[in-house]
Amino acid sequence: MSRKKLVIRDNSTLRAQYNSLRKGDIIVGRLRLRASEESLLFDLKERGVHLIPPGLSQLASRSKALQAALFAPYMLPLTRAIHCHHDLIEAFSDYQRNSATPVVTKLDRRNAGMGVHLWQSVEEVFTHASLGNIPYPFVLQPFEPDGHDIRVVFLGDYIEAYRRHNPHNFRNNMHHGGQSEPYELAAEQVELCRLVMARGRFPYGHLDIIVTKEGKSYLGEINLRGGIRGAQIAPEEYRKKVEALHQQLLENYMK
Repeated sequence: MSRKKLVIRDNSTLRAQYNSLRKGDIIVGRLRLRASEESLLFDLKERGVHLIPPGLSQLASRSKALQAALFAPYMLPLTRAIHCHHDLIEAFSDYQRNSATPVVTKLDRRNAGMGVHLWQSVEEVFTHASLGNIPYPFVLQPFEPDGHDIRVVFLGDYIEAYRRHNPHNFRNNMHHGGQSEPYELAAEQVELCRLVMARGRFPYGHLDIIVTKEGKSYLGEINLRGGIRGAQIAPEEYRKKVEALHQQLLENYMK
């Protein structure tokens, strides 16, 4: 006799029943995992356990290096994950060939702009990485000094965008003193968000869009959750919309 699908909504219950989970069971909510435990998401997927949000989106939210691999077609040209000295040497040639200076690095698991650093050249990055001052992996990309930084909050049918700007810091995050103003997305920018979310299986997300001085839009990064300082949506409304999306996915799996 088959049992009913088990629905788990908290990490404590997940830990207690991890080995008894079966195909068709459902975990609602992001898993709190150490970096060394992330392979558990793969195990759950292989066993047929449904994850809400999907495991790929949870992994991508945790790793900027993974995002560079998944979303390379949507990011600034030459953006790549650097996992070792060999990757950096290869990047050096490409950046020199394209006269791409200065550059930005993003540490893999840092948020709110805390892991973003500006360098005058890839050679400078190579020097510091060789001396052990930059931990691998990290993301390397060209610096766009005259571009716009657009934050998009994408929650199902609710889409809100605002431009972030900081006249005193190249990091435009609100955490670093950035200012915000409402921004109207063009149709192609909404489509960019949809393509990125579909590729990473994000049912909702916070996306950072880089708009170059030529008017081209590229993905900066994406996360399932992020700060909403500067957004018009209130925290309680935000929470309700996320829960409604979770419930919708849950109902689909329960059919």
